[in-house]
Amino acid sequence: MNLEKMRRLPDTELEVMLVLWGAQGEVPRSYFDQQLKEKHWNINTINTYLSRLAEKGFLCCEKRGKMNFYRPVVSQEEYLAFESRSVLDRLYGSSVKRFVAALYQEKPANEAQIEELEELLEEWKRRG
Repeated sequence: MNLEKMRRLPDTELEVMLVLWGAQGEVPRSYFDQQLKEKHWNINTINTYLSRLAEKGFLCCEKRGKMNFYRPVVSQEEYLAFESRSVLDRLYGSSVKRFVAALYQEKPANEAQIEELEELLEEWKRRG
């Protein structure tokens, strides 16, 4: 899926996708019932979320006999990149500096976190 066409998922649909991504492959419909049982969602609710996700292009469904099997079309990494960029753009005006500053406003970064940020900056410099 093109990142420009991707849209933010509602929390409930994201929960379903997290289950699918966690499976790391194709799963039968019953897998979602097992993994989401603590939500106490009925079968129709889960079916609705799966249908919506398929319509949005996040997953695909293949019918085999009487069973449906689901696999992700969008990877978790692709969605996280999209969501992160969206937050950065919407809330921080695309400023990485403002975003990082907000993360450490209440509690200053420790030495390990600072080193991690420095390594990331060096990696970005090498790439660009």
